Amino acid sequence: MVPELPPLPALTRAEGEFIDAYLEVVDLLGRINPSRSSHTYGALRAAQALVGRVNALRDALTVMHVRGESEVHAETLARALRVLDGERRAGRVTVPETPDS
Repeated sequence: MVPELPPLPALTRAEGEFIDAYLEVVDLLGRINPSRSSHTYGALRAAQALVGRVNALRDALTVMHVRGESEVHAETLARALRVLDGERRAGRVTVPETPDS
C-alpha cells in the first residue's frame, strides 16, 4: 500500500499555477541536462516545450503581482514543493557527483 502524502498547504489559484509551472520547467530542464540525457531528440523536444512552460510561469507570477500578492510565502511554497516531489525533480537539474575512484 502506498503511504498517504501530507496534504498540500492552502494556496491561492495563482500560487498553485506558479508551483505547477515551476515544476514543469524543472522537469524539462532535467530532460535537457546534458549530464543526464543520452539523446539529442529528447532534449530538443524538452527545450521546445520549455518556452511554453516558462510563459506559463511568467503568467502565474504576473497574476499574483496584479492581484496584489506581492510576497512569495517561501515556507508554504516549499512545503507544497516537497509534497509534489520537488526535491527529487529539482535534483535532475544538477550535475551528478563523480563516482569515487
